[in-house]
Amino acid sequence: MDTYLETKGSLIVKEMRLEDEIRQDRFSNQYHKAVVNIIYTNNWIAGQQTKILRPYGITMQQYNVLRILRGQHPNPATIKLIKERMLDKMSDASRIVEKLRAKGLVERTPCISDRRNVDVMITPKGLELLAKIDIPEHTLENRLKKLSQEEIEQLNSLLDKARG
Repeated sequence: MDTYLETKGSLIVKEMRLEDEIRQDRFSNQYHKAVVNIIYTNNWIAGQQTKILRPYGITMQQYNVLRILRGQHPNPATIKLIKERMLDKMSDASRIVEKLRAKGLVERTPCISDRRNVDVMITPKGLELLAKIDIPEHTLENRLKKLSQEEIEQLNSLLDKARG
């Protein structure tokens, strides 16, 4: 695999070209390359997150639900709200919440204002777990600090535009 180093200030950045990573020299066009690059990068990030979460015994979807509930804390969230905010829209939020409840990371209680709903709240044990995970998770975010503030803002803008 061919790699090269680029100096940004005093930081030496090792760049891995997509062509080298997947051993493909040509793409039909730059749009095709971009789609493959986004998929490859998504899988790379998911793999990194899985490595971070494995020692804590939770999945990426469970982690996502815990983060949603921490954002709501001290207020409860309904299953509907959790579903709306989840990154993986195909996940079964009710099943994930039940697994987290069995681990003592969340509590489910009947909703006072609407008996058809259930209120879900993160427990102190759930908050503690997230605090432990935050440290290695920041290490993953730090990988993106190879990009300047302007570059990361541009990346976010371009990704938003592509989905829009």
